[in-house]
Amino acid sequence: MSVSELLAPFRDSEAVARYTEGPRRFVPGVADMHTMTGLLLAERAPTDARVLVLGAGGGLELKALADMHAGWTFDGVDPAPEMLALAQRTVGVHAMRVRLHEGIIDIAPDGPFDAATCLLTLHFLGFEERLRTTREIRRRLKPGAPFVAAHSSFPQGKDERAIWLSRYAAFAVASGVDRDSAKAMLTKVEAHLDMLSPEQDEAILREAGFTDVSLFYAAFTWRGWVAYA
Repeated sequence: MSVSELLAPFRDSEAVARYTEGPRRFVPGVADMHTMTGLLLAERAPTDARVLVLGAGGGLELKALADMHAGWTFDGVDPAPEMLALAQRTVGVHAMRVRLHEGIIDIAPDGPFDAATCLLTLHFLGFEERLRTTREIRRRLKPGAPFVAAHSSFPQGKDERAIWLSRYAAFAVASGVDRDSAKAMLTKVEAHLDMLSPEQDEAILREAGFTDVSLFYAAFTWRGWVAYA
């Protein structure tokens, strides 16, 4: 999938305006996942931590983390300008503590950062780019700094994949998405995203140089890990 194709949905002004409703309807427990992320980072990050947030468009995790930690500052990176504009609005009163950067990981400051997150993002990248991106996040972290990643990751055996994708769509419908829209989203996921199994995703984290990789979140087709630079 090309960068242009990847960004297309995030250049639609109506889709961007509705974005903040999407994660709640497609990602079980997303608000609690944000809270857990803040708690996991705080186990090692100082009270004045500088935090890298890759895939910051929309600003949901930026706001959640800023609400939890008054002394933290953030560098948020996202390739879609419309989504960064939404993030700017979403963070509201925390805007003075947030710097936003348009681009992919290469545009991110070198840091070193006290912590990093990449939520609901890495599943958009193919294997090699996912590994490269994860390595670049690791390079920007202080030794021992925590990193939280969460994205779509589920068993990829032929029969298993179909079952879990049907559950993904069923959750969306149960959360208020009409069946036709859920089916259309499922078709896009199957056609365009390079899904990996949880075992493959954990291996990428380790190959990128992270240690003590631990699963902390599992919800239907979604997984989240904490690891350390």
